[in-house]
Amino acid sequence: MPDIAPPSNIDASNDAVHFQFATAGQIRFGWGRLQEVEEIAPTLGSHALVVTGRSRERAGPLLDLLARQGIQVTRFSVTDEPTVHVARQGTRQARSAGCDFVIGFGGGSALDTAKAIAALLTNPGDPLDYLEVIGRGRPLQNPAAPILAIPTTAGTGSEVTRNAVLASPGHRVKVSLRSPLMLPRVALVDPALTLSVPPHITAFTGMDALTQVLEPLVSRRANPLTDGFCREGLPRAARSLRRAVEEGQDRRAREEMALVSLLGGLALANAGLGAVHGFAGPFGGMFHAPHGAVCAALLPHVMAVNVAALRARQPQSPALDRYGEIARLLTGQAEASPEAGIEWVLALQQALTIPPLSAYGLTPDHFPALMEKARRSSSMKGNPIQLSDEELRTILERAL
Repeated sequence: MPDIAPPSNIDASNDAVHFQFATAGQIRFGWGRLQEVEEIAPTLGSHALVVTGRSRERAGPLLDLLARQGIQVTRFSVTDEPTVHVARQGTRQARSAGCDFVIGFGGGSALDTAKAIAALLTNPGDPLDYLEVIGRGRPLQNPAAPILAIPTTAGTGSEVTRNAVLASPGHRVKVSLRSPLMLPRVALVDPALTLSVPPHITAFTGMDALTQVLEPLVSRRANPLTDGFCREGLPRAARSLRRAVEEGQDRRAREEMALVSLLGGLALANAGLGAVHGFAGPFGGMFHAPHGAVCAALLPHVMAVNVAALRARQPQSPALDRYGEIARLLTGQAEASPEAGIEWVLALQQALTIPPLSAYGLTPDHFPALMEKARRSSSMKGNPIQLSDEELRTILERAL
């Protein structure tokens, strides 16, 4: 197999670093920040489409704050992971109601839906005009309607990313609507909103957050700015994820995981991801499964296969050294090897009772289709080494 090309942020002739970085217009983080909606909302518009998740009741305090400022509200609920059809529905509702800005309040599904609707409100046509892989992939021409993104889980980092992941049941795949023009105007992260998240969801979303400060550090598109976010996030996840699951009212653990999620969003939006998300996106289109749980089932096996492939074909790759750094950040051991990091993640996976992928219906018969879709995914392009079919199959076999 040929070696991969140099990372896009490295000039092979002189090792000069070059990259670009984009994020939400403003980030507000901390306990009690939700109250600042009263200050923020009037600067964005007068009629909000409020996109919530399955539990509409949780948005009660948000709606009270908007009412105090005289903000008109139209509500739109997302009861499952968003689809192209849901984005169309939400856009029609927002347009007919005359909404001039969008608030996403919930987990990644609500935030991604909010971003997609905001983009489609100001850009003509259908989602398929702009979607990757299954659509025409046209760039957005106009900035999205103003977005206020308020996460209530600690996982996706969607409040600071430039894409919205939408499922297309007809194609059995999940793909992204992606543009810097759809970055939220304000990301408001209040760890208090995560205190009521149940343990299993805390585990799934937390493993997604961990993955998203790990994969960008070994991505082909890694850069010094995103490296800092990952290096800050990994030890926080190591000391707080399990505690947040087992002791849900531990404010320190909840705060740290909310920060890990934010750091992961900042990193992935600007450095990309890898094979975990390369598989997770297509898997979510083929099977009904929580995204974070899929990432959790895949993570240690992707790490192991990547490390073995790097040792065999690219032993001088900086990514191999970075897997050692990841191990040191996770274990706290100064001499930890990449394999120690893999063992640490495996132990965490077992402690959190992460289901195998077979729990969602995956069998070896599905491997060829899943591998083909994964190869075409944008996330797979960030993996530190191009993996063979045999290596991709090994990952799925171990995660099964």
